[in-house]
Amino acid sequence: MTDRHAEERYIILKDVQKGYRIGSEAIPIFVNLNLEIPRGDFVAIMGPSGSGKSTLLNMLAGVESPDAGEINIGNARLDRMGETARSAWRAHHMGIVFQFYNLLPMLNAAENVELPLLLKPISARERRIRAGKVLDLVGLAGREKQYPALMSGGQQQRVGIARAIAADPDLLLCDEPTGDLDRKSADDVLDMLRLLNQELGKTIVMVTHDPQAALNARRTLHLDKGRFIEEKRDA
Repeated sequence: MTDRHAEERYIILKDVQKGYRIGSEAIPIFVNLNLEIPRGDFVAIMGPSGSGKSTLLNMLAGVESPDAGEINIGNARLDRMGETARSAWRAHHMGIVFQFYNLLPMLNAAENVELPLLLKPISARERRIRAGKVLDLVGLAGREKQYPALMSGGQQQRVGIARAIAADPDLLLCDEPTGDLDRKSADDVLDMLRLLNQELGKTIVMVTHDPQAALNARRTLHLDKGRFIEEKRDA
């Protein structure tokens, strides 16, 4: 087995601090939070409600900024970027899979998948070709013109995954990707995420409340009281 410490460090959080104010009261979430994720890893993050899972994912996505500390992904220092720069970086390097799919109901599957490609300097024909390829990859070949309302939850999530990988990002952030699915559909989606990680080398960070889903990751980090505890697994 490859020594994780010898692998390329891809995500590095260093002494990250984050909190909120409610009136005059300061509520800390993270105090000197540190994290390293190698390129090509598949990490599940679990923790009780209010532990900061969503805040962490939002900071990795560049949607929220830390109060202090560093957030490094690849060669990018997200905490030093402005909103416009973070948005442009996200469009080129990151795909996001949401719990409730976030598909536009007036667009068919292919058109939903093409959305992130509108930011790319490619032709409409190339967008259609790419959308077809990633829909094929997630097992939805032939359903390009089907609308979300006519799809099951599992199929809609597959469209969401196809959209997330359409621009060929290095990193996938998954926010409870199986939280709205039955067990069979959830397992199908998790199989797809494992394929993307193992065969295509995508780095995946998945927030989940489901221990069964977390078992599909290479490692699980439990977030509680502002710190991480790694779950040890048998080799």
